[in-house]
Amino acid sequence: MLKNSKKKSARESIVKKQKKINLAQFLVHGPTYHSLGMWRHPKTIDRGYEWDRPELYQHIAKVCEKGLFDTVFFADLNYIADTFTGSMAPSLRYATQAPEHDPIPLLSFMSAVTKKIGLAATFSVSHSHPFYAARLWATLDHLTRGRAGWNVVTSINSNQAANYGEERQSTDRRYDRAHEFIDVCQKLWNSWDEDAVVMDHDKAVFADPTKVRRIEYSGEFFKSRGPLNVTRSPQNGPAILQAGTSAKGQDFAAKYADAIFAIQPRASDAAKYFDSIKSRMSDLGRDPDTCKILFGMQPIIGSSEAEALERQEEHNSLVPLDGGMAILSAHLDFDLSRISPDALMTEREEPELYRMRTRFRKIDGAPMTVSEVAARHGQSVGLPQFVGTPTSIVDQMQAFIDEVGGDGFMLTAIHSPGAIEDFVDLVVPELQRRGMFRTEYKGTTQREILNQHD
Repeated sequence: MLKNSKKKSARESIVKKQKKINLAQFLVHGPTYHSLGMWRHPKTIDRGYEWDRPELYQHIAKVCEKGLFDTVFFADLNYIADTFTGSMAPSLRYATQAPEHDPIPLLSFMSAVTKKIGLAATFSVSHSHPFYAARLWATLDHLTRGRAGWNVVTSINSNQAANYGEERQSTDRRYDRAHEFIDVCQKLWNSWDEDAVVMDHDKAVFADPTKVRRIEYSGEFFKSRGPLNVTRSPQNGPAILQAGTSAKGQDFAAKYADAIFAIQPRASDAAKYFDSIKSRMSDLGRDPDTCKILFGMQPIIGSSEAEALERQEEHNSLVPLDGGMAILSAHLDFDLSRISPDALMTEREEPELYRMRTRFRKIDGAPMTVSEVAARHGQSVGLPQFVGTPTSIVDQMQAFIDEVGGDGFMLTAIHSPGAIEDFVDLVVPELQRRGMFRTEYKGTTQREILNQHD
């Protein structure tokens, strides 16, 4: 009991000293982000949306930097799911985060037109070797001048494992492997001292050999001799992002992450998640304020409350129910066609459904049916929709943070281009007016920007 009260006091201290919120923009290198209606939205169509045109992402990065966001963040899935009904047809028909082009090459492309904003992407540790990942991310950290962010994931979908000729591993096995993966990466990043490169032209010495060392790593999953053949990068490896929800995932995030992306539709569940992560960090001896928890939100902005509600209805109506069933099945790695669409999700006992249990209730706590959860998932993947004028949206953001104690938000768009620009032009100034958000960047690396307090 005493231990729990100490954790609560630590959390209250974090909330009390928080001055500004953090903002990040969620992206996918594909036709849909969290909304399956996005590619069909009239504003998307009217603006000539070309999701595979790289200049679009340069534009988005510049808009988000104008808005002083911490980072732009790409999700990534390496499969086209056949989970729903055993066929790929629904995923392809409804663009359920499929196709997805590799986002990592876009990071350096976007860095060329920006100077401050962080640039992050997902890269799975489940189907690669740490040496390759350490080399890739150190190089990206150099190319972005210290603005790289790596969203570390352990792939949970059997379709993705099958693409690499493997079987999906258990949660415990995946995270045991992930801990070792990051340990190897960190040793490789540290294999070059900060002052190893001397570039003494007169003495013909490029690097001091005494300041570069092998790691001679031999573990349960990996072996690596080292050293890395990339010099120490500005952040000594990228900033680490994570999105763990299971107990193992939260432990991993609490140990390594500089920022966490969390999907919690209800503020009460978000508060529990916030407490859990920050408590785990305290137990590990980490300052809980050194990892920012960003909760997902889908803003829908109107010039009046009535217009905003009309825009919400228009957007949500664009999502076919089977599309929602397909993307939810893929994310659960469970075929929902096996369950009656009228069954209450909260009463299901399949272990595959446990990970997303907080998304099975409405904002007021009422349980939802399979079809209701699927519809919401197709609209926003369970992110709460904040609907209203710029002023009322900030009211909702402030109320959420006041209840949850979270550090900020990861935003997702309902159409593109346009929705991100609207938030930057209309909502960010109101956040700044209330003193909730920065008016300039301070710091140069992704970690420094994430930890900017004033």
